[in-house]
Amino acid sequence: MPFSRTFVFCLLLNVAGLVAASTPNKIIVNIDLGTEKISKHIYGHFAEHLGNCIYGGFWVGDNSPIPNTRGIRNDVIAALREIDPPVVRWPGGCFADTYHWKNGIGPRDQRPAIINSTWGGVSEDNSFGTHEFLDLCELIGAEPYICLNVGSGTVQEAAEWVEYVNSDAKSPMTDLRKKNGREQPWNVLFWAVGNESWGCGGNMTPEYYADLFKRFSTYLRAGKLYRIASGGTDPDFHWTEVLLQKTQNYQHLIQGYSFHYYTFCHGWNHKGSATQFDENDWFHTMKNTLFMEKRLERHIALMDEYDPENKISLMADEWGNWFDVEPGTNPAFLYQQNTLRDAVTAALYLNIFNKHARRVKMANIAQTINVLQAMLLTKGDMLIKTPTFYVFKMYKVHQDAILLPIHLTCDDYVFDGMNLPSASASASKDVEGRINLSITNINPNKDVKIKIELRGINRIAKVTGEIITAAAMNEYNDFAKPEKVLCKPFSAFTVDKNLLRVSLPSKSVVTLEME
Repeated sequence: MPFSRTFVFCLLLNVAGLVAASTPNKIIVNIDLGTEKISKHIYGHFAEHLGNCIYGGFWVGDNSPIPNTRGIRNDVIAALREIDPPVVRWPGGCFADTYHWKNGIGPRDQRPAIINSTWGGVSEDNSFGTHEFLDLCELIGAEPYICLNVGSGTVQEAAEWVEYVNSDAKSPMTDLRKKNGREQPWNVLFWAVGNESWGCGGNMTPEYYADLFKRFSTYLRAGKLYRIASGGTDPDFHWTEVLLQKTQNYQHLIQGYSFHYYTFCHGWNHKGSATQFDENDWFHTMKNTLFMEKRLERHIALMDEYDPENKISLMADEWGNWFDVEPGTNPAFLYQQNTLRDAVTAALYLNIFNKHARRVKMANIAQTINVLQAMLLTKGDMLIKTPTFYVFKMYKVHQDAILLPIHLTCDDYVFDGMNLPSASASASKDVEGRINLSITNINPNKDVKIKIELRGINRIAKVTGEIITAAAMNEYNDFAKPEKVLCKPFSAFTVDKNLLRVSLPSKSVVTLEME
């Protein structure tokens, strides 16, 4: 008796459903197809005169009882060297467009105190200025990235700062630098022409800013320079298009374009607690972080249209989680704790930036110490390394490595009728030929078993792994207590020729090194 068409159709549907249900989570890594380098500057940092990032964070002064080198905390220097910081952005942020650099040079006891009108109205003695910042960068092995004052500054002031820092010709500015103790120029490459000029940097229109950018950039002439234009807000594609249109015939003046994105738990007006949160908060933090990629891709598409030769880099020079300040702290200081949730979202951000390495050439997490999603927190002479610090330590293997194309299929993380991909990944090959694969499981409840195929090799000779996770999704490291969220050895995998089978714990970040 022949089967009916309906029966056959239903049978095929059932088979397809079984196949789909049994399809494993899988990552295919194409080892022989990588061409794009992941710029080390994607792993950059941001240090603004905000709260206790500079004063009490980096800087304690050379007379402090806290051990220091020329006023910069020794524990901070040692910790940051662990993560190989490639670049530090300074002095802001919004502070940059109120900062007049000549107030921060010369003998410290003769520098005028200023009011930080941007962040809390507190007084600063200007003991940390240009020389101290550039000394800091040399001590930790990072390149400096200086943001010029366009909002309240002048073209002459900006041009003289560049000349003071970079010129080796005899001039009033170089004579002044030498008088202040620095004979040779620092040759700083990265210079931002203003910050968030749509808002705190001057409340400008894109048309006005584009003309102002060209004017400032024209007079920045000392040494080789990488001039970076202020972008609009992350959904402001009009700003991007106007800036690119108005600089099309002036591409010698623009080398980078700034992009900022912050993750809020439920939006600007409902940021949520950094430590006291539930799964609803966790899910929306992951969702809002992953949404960044859509915004990033829209800006990249416009850049590809107006700059098809890929000469202008996208610089994501402010990014990270922004939650409510810790109870009892100054609301203007933006001090927040840092949990496993921050580690997981940091990995998501870095995976996305790595993926778009063709256009993204720098990213700077906000901020390095004591502010927002910090690497380090300090209290008196104590210092702690945050979960985010350990992600940067784990991911430093990707700096200047070759991006390897991957194809990822995974289950969804489902919560309250909503769903997100449960896994995110990034792969690269370093100069020694080692393959590094970083994988993140955002599901806080369920382990993910994932098969990894390395195409382009016959067998994997050696694998080592590290993991960042914790029992609770809001676990964090605290002062004077053992660290709970840090890198630990990981071995929950098996190897068969060029295949790996990995059991990825819930709410975890893992990096595998393969030879």
